[in-house]
Amino acid sequence: MLVDDFPLVGLRLMTPRLELRLPSAEELGALAALAADGIHPPSAMPFLVPWTDRPSAEVARGVIQHHWSRLGNWTPDDWSLNLTVLHSGVVVWQQTLGARDLAILREVGTGSWLGKRHQGQGIGTEMRAAVLHLAFAGLGAESAISGAFEDNLASQGISRKLGYRPDGLQRHAVRGGARTVRRLRLLRADWERCRSIPVTIDGLSLCRPLFGIAPA
Repeated sequence: MLVDDFPLVGLRLMTPRLELRLPSAEELGALAALAADGIHPPSAMPFLVPWTDRPSAEVARGVIQHHWSRLGNWTPDDWSLNLTVLHSGVVVWQQTLGARDLAILREVGTGSWLGKRHQGQGIGTEMRAAVLHLAFAGLGAESAISGAFEDNLASQGISRKLGYRPDGLQRHAVRGGARTVRRLRLLRADWERCRSIPVTIDGLSLCRPLFGIAPA
């Protein structure tokens, strides 16, 4: 069975409202269609790489290719887990957790996007809480980093609710102009203090070597 050779397909995170896991082929298609339908107003750009500026068909194809490429290039020392988020069985978002040399650095990074028709429902906080639980409780991380442009108040609000602290500023060239990213860092002690959303993890034990972590 596929899960025997690539146990990540059996990994599942559950919160009171959400399920996060690798998508089926049909769910990946639904995720691509969600991105093609729009994530943000055309005047805004919340991403360092403006991948949503392309025609809708290219946006959809890019979501699929990026998902496959992350899995195809996976190594225990350098990985990026793109989890599809389902709400009541409906694909609504993508939440990413990634790390390099996790066994040594004990640090992860997160990223996400949400289809515009599902925004404003508190889903962003719940799905970030899910992958933070995987990182800290499941993989032994000691810190998690994130970042958002200065005008991305929604992302910054999620980070504040979950206990992140300011971690400096970074300047980037985006769409031919200069943009400032507010870096944020969540330490284990702050995660433990602020966590309030229950999360259940299934299928992690077989996946630990793929994350560069010794079996429990």
